[in-house]
Amino acid sequence: MIKSLHKRESELANTHKQLEILSNGIFKTGDLPTFKNKISETNQFPLKAKKLEVLQINVGYMCNQVCEHCHVDAGPDRKEIMTRTTMQQCLEVIKKTGAHTLDLTGGAPEMNPDFRWFVEEASKVGVEDVMVRSNLTIMTANKKYNDLPEFFKKHNIHVVSSMPHWTRGKTDKQRGTGVFDASINALKMLNAIGYGMPNSPLKLDLVYNPSGAFLPGNQMSLEKDFKKALKDDFDIQFHNLFAITNLPISRFLDYLIASDNYEDYMYTLVEAYNPAAVANVMCTNTISVSWDGYLYDCDFNQMLGLPINNKIKHISEYNEDLLKGRDIVISQHCYGCTAGAGSSCQGSVT
Repeated sequence: MIKSLHKRESELANTHKQLEILSNGIFKTGDLPTFKNKISETNQFPLKAKKLEVLQINVGYMCNQVCEHCHVDAGPDRKEIMTRTTMQQCLEVIKKTGAHTLDLTGGAPEMNPDFRWFVEEASKVGVEDVMVRSNLTIMTANKKYNDLPEFFKKHNIHVVSSMPHWTRGKTDKQRGTGVFDASINALKMLNAIGYGMPNSPLKLDLVYNPSGAFLPGNQMSLEKDFKKALKDDFDIQFHNLFAITNLPISRFLDYLIASDNYEDYMYTLVEAYNPAAVANVMCTNTISVSWDGYLYDCDFNQMLGLPINNKIKHISEYNEDLLKGRDIVISQHCYGCTAGAGSSCQGSVT
């Protein structure tokens, strides 16, 4: 108990440190314009929440991988897991609001012991799109997960899979030795039952994150390159590629500071600021739910401990009328979602 309290205190201290870095800057970044001032220039402050369309639920930080860019700081040693009670509260919100997308994430969401129950119950609610963000390797990590492709197919789950690159070297560098081969095997398993095939209703999308301190390239061009390489080399097919900007949070922030790239990366984000992306940032139609049921405007705010700006703080208290129209909580990391073509959990926003 004492050990776990010390660990929690350490995590909170690290979160406060990250917020201080983002807010005040380090090196010479203190002169960067605040995100609030930047969006005020185009009369876009404050950002306002719209009708809920996407409920993104983090069912736990436990993961079979330890990726160097992970903003969740997930890994095998993380014990935070959403309970069935909290899952039931999330289901009640879905029924009441009519949100069209349920986005399940982690960690590796499949490692939550109630994951399958949650998916089965969510499928009964009638949500248009039930998404599971899978790291792929979980499907081959242990025999108890080998049937996940069939389970996903049975419930018509939209699988969104991490795939840093179509080459072994770049993928393993970001996610760990052996991840590329395991990912390829998992993609073949999914393709074999219809996922990702042309005109198939079984949706399979891939997610690309840059491997270094730079912005992702053009999403459409990257998708073409991914599709050609995976088809030519492994006869693998998928539907869409989501190109997502790495935000300066958690392990990626640690990497930026350790590699002396933080200052340059923050300037890159600010210089690439695109006011057209602001209107479509995911926080305006999405609510992020933490493993313990607390509400955030996005999962990046969740990792920084920036709660929703409302008296409604927990999923058990959810009230659409009170939450709609609230001011979105922002900070310097929001530059990551508005740089270039913009970035969301569904890729580019412009």
